[in-house]
Amino acid sequence: MELNFGFKKLNKKNCQRKQYRKILTVRLPCNPIFPIGPIYLADHIHKCFPEIEQQFIDLAIVPSNKVSKFLARKIDQFRPHLIIFSWRDIQIYAPVDGRSGNPLQNSFEVFYSKNILKKIRGSWGGLKLIASHYGEIYRNTTLVRNGLKRAQKYNRDVKVIIGGGAVSVFYEQLGNLLPKGTIISVGEGENLIEKIIRNEPIEEERCYLAGQEPRKKLIHEQPSGTIKTACNYKYIQSIWPEFNWYIEGGDYYVGVQTKRGCPHNCCFCVYTVVEGKQVRVNPVDEVIKEMKQLYDLGVRGFWFTDAQFIPAKKHIEDAKILLQAIKDQGWKDINWAAYIRADNIDADLAQLMVDTGMSYFEIGITSGSQELVRKMRLAYDLETVLNNCRMLVKSGFNNHVSVNYSFNVFDETPSTIRQTIAYHRELENIFGKGLVDPAIFFIGLQPHTLLEKYAIDNNILKPDYNPMSMMPWTARKLLWNPGSLGKKLGQVCLEAFDNKEDEFGKTVINILEREYGKSALKESLKVRPLSERKLANSKH
Repeated sequence: MELNFGFKKLNKKNCQRKQYRKILTVRLPCNPIFPIGPIYLADHIHKCFPEIEQQFIDLAIVPSNKVSKFLARKIDQFRPHLIIFSWRDIQIYAPVDGRSGNPLQNSFEVFYSKNILKKIRGSWGGLKLIASHYGEIYRNTTLVRNGLKRAQKYNRDVKVIIGGGAVSVFYEQLGNLLPKGTIISVGEGENLIEKIIRNEPIEEERCYLAGQEPRKKLIHEQPSGTIKTACNYKYIQSIWPEFNWYIEGGDYYVGVQTKRGCPHNCCFCVYTVVEGKQVRVNPVDEVIKEMKQLYDLGVRGFWFTDAQFIPAKKHIEDAKILLQAIKDQGWKDINWAAYIRADNIDADLAQLMVDTGMSYFEIGITSGSQELVRKMRLAYDLETVLNNCRMLVKSGFNNHVSVNYSFNVFDETPSTIRQTIAYHRELENIFGKGLVDPAIFFIGLQPHTLLEKYAIDNNILKPDYNPMSMMPWTARKLLWNPGSLGKKLGQVCLEAFDNKEDEFGKTVINILEREYGKSALKESLKVRPLSERKLANSKH
């Protein structure tokens, strides 16, 4: 594919440095989570091109009715030559309340409630959600269009690049909604930005131009990767006046990345294609330098933003080295949290986790049935997870654990539900009932995943379906539904939503145990012979 950006011929001495003297990075509106991705990108640009002037704005912390004027004013003041937009998420099927309500509750009230008033409420809530969903897409694409148009008043050859989580997942659909010529970046953007600034060919990078067709399976190409060094937060503060918004409250976990990539092949997860299967571990001394800067700024809560903090057994030693380095700093007052594969822990690592202040972690087992875990290709051994959790408690861990369950996976049956209940109760026995928080996630069918391929191969979805659609006839298929259990699970969730104590996950577990009971724990941990397993039910 030929990519022609129409760069002017400049001599070697004054090339792109003059063309891109000013770069504005814009995080588009989303939930106010510390913007680690665009911050790292701005830091990387500064290290490679220290002479370039940069500014960063985070529209997540700007009132929604003021974002357009805020962006326009910043462009008028700064007059950038290159604008980088970061689009974090497109929340279609949030497991809990999204920015515009709870899509699960709305849909369950419409399809499964026996109360006519709740059906009406669900219908109205669904309509508002649909309007909000398309409204957000229109608002963000309009911000890009207007930002480009505004900047062209001052610099006719201004360029626009857009990336981020939402763009990486929905890059094919967004290409038709953005100004022609916008550079659409998939996955990591550091190498792409370097090449654009240096006026080098970008055909080998994971990107394409809006208005053109992307390469087939672009997202499945492996990222080239960069060597990550400590973010220079003194510089970030100088280009982002609102930096302290996240620091002063004291209740935000600030992101620190220790590695990129995920080697696993979970059937419903898109991380492994966005970040690539090769795990690239950041140098420990650089991670410590970054944390020390944040610590000196008053940060005491750290969230390790890796897809998985310990993605495989071979990375146990990497985790030990990092945590020992943290311990050596003498920080007695910090807390940290992460997604952790609890099957990849040994006794020494468990002790280091406790000693360094692990205050909370998430386990994404999805089901308490080993058979379903294997079918979903999660590569978890559930018995090992239990043993390692016992080891953590023995080491002194006594904080909260969030366990992700999805009761809408394919081949879910009353038997596997009973197994999950038994497994969850054992986790409560280990950690203490009040410390285990079940997070109920209903799997949304994501583009570029094995679950999407399964749905297309089995004629559940057409190959040309629109994964960004919120129309009910598409949404019901994208929110994976386990055949005849769908209605029952919908009714269970409706009952749980009525719990005024805001204990949705725990209430779902209690209702399911009331309805189905629980198996013996040994049933959760075994896998039947292949000949005894039923085929996946593809009917909805």
